[in-house]
Amino acid sequence: MPVRWLLTLFNALAIGTILVILGLALLFFFERALINGLQETVQNRAYSAAESVLAADADEVLDPDGVENLTLEGVFIVVRDAEGGVISQTAALSTNVPENDRVWRAALEADLPAAGTTRLSSEAPEYVYAIPVSPAGNDARVVEAGASYGSVSEALVEIRRVLAAGILIALLFAVLGAYFLARAALAPVDAVTKAASAIGDGNLSKRLPVENPRDEIGRLALAINALLARLQAAFERREEALARQRRFVADAGHELRTPLTSISGYAGVLKRWGLEDRKTANESVEAIERESRRMQDFVEDLLTLARGDEKPRMKFEETDLAALAREATEDARATADSDLAIDFEAPERGVRACLDPAKVRQVASILLDNAVKYTGPGGRVQVRAFRRDGYAVLEVTDTGVGIPPEHLPLVFERFHRVDGSRSGGGSGLGLSIARQIADLHGGDIEVQSTPGRGSSFRLLLPAREDP
Repeated sequence: MPVRWLLTLFNALAIGTILVILGLALLFFFERALINGLQETVQNRAYSAAESVLAADADEVLDPDGVENLTLEGVFIVVRDAEGGVISQTAALSTNVPENDRVWRAALEADLPAAGTTRLSSEAPEYVYAIPVSPAGNDARVVEAGASYGSVSEALVEIRRVLAAGILIALLFAVLGAYFLARAALAPVDAVTKAASAIGDGNLSKRLPVENPRDEIGRLALAINALLARLQAAFERREEALARQRRFVADAGHELRTPLTSISGYAGVLKRWGLEDRKTANESVEAIERESRRMQDFVEDLLTLARGDEKPRMKFEETDLAALAREATEDARATADSDLAIDFEAPERGVRACLDPAKVRQVASILLDNAVKYTGPGGRVQVRAFRRDGYAVLEVTDTGVGIPPEHLPLVFERFHRVDGSRSGGGSGLGLSIARQIADLHGGDIEVQSTPGRGSSFRLLLPAREDP
């Protein structure tokens, strides 16, 4: 059964139960009010009739002028003697002394007013109130006033009908109101259901409608929207990762194809003419060795990136970044052309930081190799180590060809080359490795460049405060 109908049924049962209880309470209240009113009227008329009997002449038991007022609203008056015989009455009642009518007898014996229910006619039982009297001029000893419960019963029947009709009408309106209220309350759920059904596979950009963010449905929709946003971000990251993986495989395949093609070509030359031409054989072997080293370096770079993606355990220790920079500068100067100036600017004091010396030395070598590679003869490469805003900074500045502005955001991407060339030069993974190592240290790497004037790379590592 739908939740809407369950809510309607529950509300109808609850309201119906309340209405029935209220109806019974009202019926009981009206019944007591009617009976109390009848009894009070009868008692007042009994006292009035007793006063009339006491004040009447010897020939008249009841004052004729007051009888009409005494018998209003269906009240009857009976005057009895000491034996219970009827001396006077205002209604056609049984003149016999009923055996079960003990009200007048109780009043006469106790000499006090008495009340009770008896049956003096063939209609409904009557309520009777008897008062003993002792007039001087007649034989009257008991004055009874009574009224039939028939009027009360008839009034209660009408009240029951009215209450039943009212309860049914109220219950009908309650059911209709409960249905529309449940429908209005569940309308946001229907909207959420429709919107959720419209969200298909791979289409997580849609969001659920939020009519009132403060109610339960609104908070649920907000939570689902937040979940959808996280799922969408996760799927987008997954798609980006897959795209990077496809580019990575394509680039890696291209990078490996070039040296493999060269090796295959030189191997063919060596096989065909190597025994006849010693020079050709030597050139072919040198080329095969060169391309093999290139492939080996490329594979090592790939392995380095793969290990970095797996968050390897780092060997952190307190180290002077300036000393590492000096060693890397000396190594680069030893292998560079003599007409390229490579200088190290020593700081006034050490630049200490908690780092992995081997990893940071690898970054310094990558930055220096790039600076040397893209700086022509007569150029200059400068290396510095210093502190800046709580960081230990390794800076490598060159006067080389520079990097166009549109390529600056991409220089740390894997296999990215400014000229797009895939032949010659490095693998395009060096700066990616440098960025990865900086991230593993909780640091960063920056680049500034002006085409034709050179570039400046800065490795930023959290510095150790001096004592």
